[in-house]
Amino acid sequence: MKTLIKTLVALALTSTQAGAWAQPAEQGRVIANADNYSVLSYQDRIGPENRMLTTRLTELLPQLMAETELDMWLVINREYAEDPVYYTLVPQPTFAARRTTMLVFNRLADGTIERLSVNRYPLGEPYESAWAGGELDAQWQALAELIADKDPQRIGINVSRDWPVADGLSHGLHQRLKEALPESLEQRLVSAEDLIVRWVETRTAEEIEVYPQVVSLARGVIAEAFSNRVITPGVTTTQDVAWYIRERFAELQLPVWFMPYVTLQRKGQGCTDEQPFCGQSDKTIQRGDVIHTDVGICYLKLCTDTQELGYVLNIGETDVPDELKAAMAVGNKWQDHLTDAFKVGRTGNEVLEATIAKTTAESMITSTYTHPLGFYGHAPGPTIGMWDNQGPTPIRGDWPLYTNTAYAIEGNAKVPLTMWDGQNVQIMLEQSALFDGEKVTYIAGRQTQWHVIR
Repeated sequence: MKTLIKTLVALALTSTQAGAWAQPAEQGRVIANADNYSVLSYQDRIGPENRMLTTRLTELLPQLMAETELDMWLVINREYAEDPVYYTLVPQPTFAARRTTMLVFNRLADGTIERLSVNRYPLGEPYESAWAGGELDAQWQALAELIADKDPQRIGINVSRDWPVADGLSHGLHQRLKEALPESLEQRLVSAEDLIVRWVETRTAEEIEVYPQVVSLARGVIAEAFSNRVITPGVTTTQDVAWYIRERFAELQLPVWFMPYVTLQRKGQGCTDEQPFCGQSDKTIQRGDVIHTDVGICYLKLCTDTQELGYVLNIGETDVPDELKAAMAVGNKWQDHLTDAFKVGRTGNEVLEATIAKTTAESMITSTYTHPLGFYGHAPGPTIGMWDNQGPTPIRGDWPLYTNTAYAIEGNAKVPLTMWDGQNVQIMLEQSALFDGEKVTYIAGRQTQWHVIR
């Protein structure tokens, strides 16, 4: 590790002397703020969101139902107890399942999908109403008659032991469905979990096109927060910065999916090799501190999960110390080892194993806990390590990588600093990326340079 640090510091010094340090490493990108990125009003978001939904239902769903060998898919839920996957299937503006809402996806002989609703309140396009009325028993009878008429052999329902997003059919509705169906059809009910995971994890061309705007907004707000626009050294607290981030997203009408948090590291604080996370919260930010944030937003139905780092210059400093630049390079190197291990069909556990082999060979102190992104910040798909388990993760770690899937490249590297008397600095990074089946591309670049507070 000491040899690696010396090498990276030497490279940083050489690049600085050559005037090249300002050029980011591969896929690096500096975003200064969120001001230059458009955010649609809630009304103006409806059109593009519904167009992307129609494309998914028309082009993607038939592929996935054929792939998972389902002839019919039922999504049944009630107001105040919506299925997690429901909002990925219905047009906007939709805030709830009205009374009992039933969606029926029926695969025809030519591979196309009938999109039917059996509801008191018809959904309209892109669904065709197969029944509309007010009496609940009649609604269940209509659903049973519709299923019998279509005569599907494998009927997917949203029940799953292992995938929360695929377990949205409540016990009561499950029982009611079985009561409504004749035994011959009840026996055809199977879990739709494979279809649901594939549906949620797969990104379409339209979604890939707009995703950089979403991620750029997240990174832009972090850049604002980690600047003198927000931070006065010796005065501003980590909580002040976290609330700036929260309120700035509210100002932009961008919902967060968790409360942003900000921590700091400093000399004398201690950060052992075994410590899972280093840093303290609710502290006043001082000169010489390393600060870190974790932020997640959703926009146009796509979610982000981002962690970045900043440094507060000491009096007399005009730039980030070379040791910290080198430490950032170690974190980027860990990212490279991880993304180089992405291959179609390789499981999350296999990607983790390959990453650990590379980092161990280079004596790096790292931890990998990467997860898919999409309609959720913590989306289903291959789990690639967990912060409290750097070994195989059953079930979710066994899921393979597919093309056109997005990930939060998340983890950390610990690097000892001479300037901190040998104490580790923890380089905690998380950047949104897309896997196209051949390579991993950071959706809006990745952090390769420190945010600087002067």
